[in-house]
Amino acid sequence: MPKRPFLAYPDKRLKTACVPVEAITDEVRSIWQDMLDSMYAMPGVGLGANQIGESLALAVVDCSENYDQPVRMANPKVLHASAKMRTHEEGSPNLPGLWAKLDRPRAVTVEYMDEHGAIVEKDFVGLWATSVQHQIDHLDGKMFFDRLSPVKRKMLLAKAAKQAKRKG
Repeated sequence: MPKRPFLAYPDKRLKTACVPVEAITDEVRSIWQDMLDSMYAMPGVGLGANQIGESLALAVVDCSENYDQPVRMANPKVLHASAKMRTHEEGSPNLPGLWAKLDRPRAVTVEYMDEHGAIVEKDFVGLWATSVQHQIDHLDGKMFFDRLSPVKRKMLLAKAAKQAKRKG
């Protein structure tokens, strides 16, 4: 199965909002499959299309125990979010090895177009909700560290720069 490389931060495509999908085509299905293959190879629980260089508003998530319940989403948006928050350590293959604890709503209701072109409203809870929100951020051109305080964000990005120097 093909696996696409992840863009490396600070690639500008990671900070650019994705274009809405008009219809589910064979090309969209192929991109979703590449995304799933790349996500499972990580291994990870979600991926936005721009993370592999595609500018379409496509995301995949699979937080199931056996990684066998993928959800394919086009144009996902949060309709409702719980007031109760959940703290989770988040990271990105676009900035490998760096993690930060973030608070996000514990549950969300999301509207998206599924793999059949139907508009679906689905509730996500726990890790599923965290991953969906994380992917929607990616599609909006935001990285997880954009949700940190300015001081924490600066520290995390300084650490990333130091790691990149060591590798380079």
